Amino acid sequence: MLFYAETPFKFAFSKEKKVGAETPLRAQEGHNIRKDQNKVFSLLGVPFDSTTTYQPGARFGPMLIRESSYNFEKYNLYLDKKLEAEFYDLGDVQVVPGNFKKTCQQVQFSIEEILDQGCVPIVIGGDHSISYPVTRALDIGEASVVHFDAHTDLRDDYAGERYSHGTVLRRISELNPQNIIQIGIRSSSQEEVQFAREEGLFQFTARDVKNNLDKVVDHLVSLEGPLYVTVDMDVLDPCYAPSVGTPAPGGLNPIELETLIFSLKNKDFIGLDVMEVSSSSVGDITSINAAKVLLDFLFLQDTPGITI
Repeated sequence: MLFYAETPFKFAFSKEKKVGAETPLRAQEGHNIRKDQNKVFSLLGVPFDSTTTYQPGARFGPMLIRESSYNFEKYNLYLDKKLEAEFYDLGDVQVVPGNFKKTCQQVQFSIEEILDQGCVPIVIGGDHSISYPVTRALDIGEASVVHFDAHTDLRDDYAGERYSHGTVLRRISELNPQNIIQIGIRSSSQEEVQFAREEGLFQFTARDVKNNLDKVVDHLVSLEGPLYVTVDMDVLDPCYAPSVGTPAPGGLNPIELETLIFSLKNKDFIGLDVMEVSSSSVGDITSINAAKVLLDFLFLQDTPGITI
């Protein structure tokens, strides 16, 4: 044994599972985890980008996000808190490049295994289509979906394909969550706008965030019940996240995104994903910001009385 060796491709600060040990079972019935239980999180990478329509490379997202995570401290200055969340990095799903259907099946099966262990999944992609099999594995019928993105992703199909990073929220909406809240939006087709209005989706554009951040924060604070959070890193302006599948000018800055994430304190999270990082080099600002999003989320766990 090398006592001072590191495992560089696991997310920083993730716990090591002892050989032969079982991940603690926290679920009492099926996949349900009570809000008052201390949750255990399992992180899973999905290096798949075969539905990308502009800038490829999200298959490298899990690797570069993990690498970037070592750039951070185990203490959050703003929260005045050490990282206490219990989480394990399980590695990557074995994807099938070019085949969404088979990859979807393998992702869904992997998430179901995580849920069977009573753990909460955290997924790093990978293009945004991967959020669909994750939410399919979860019971989101009683949950609200909080969606950070530059795009609505509500097309019924993209270039004739029903399963795409550009249709993922339409597919998720068909799973009948309680609410869908979209934040940072600044690009949409007319069809998507009409669908959102008809279905009663809550949408906050990037300008809404810029002009009235408190209103968006108040809406997030008011949410009740289970939450699933999905973050497309193109929600940030390209000057902060240039290496994404479909960059769109006029986006959020990292402090605005941090504030919105912090507003989700004390919520009952059933899952999180961070998608569309197509970084191709160490130190790329996109993967650094993505790693920070994950860490901000983890810092919130079991955190009382945060003041934004």
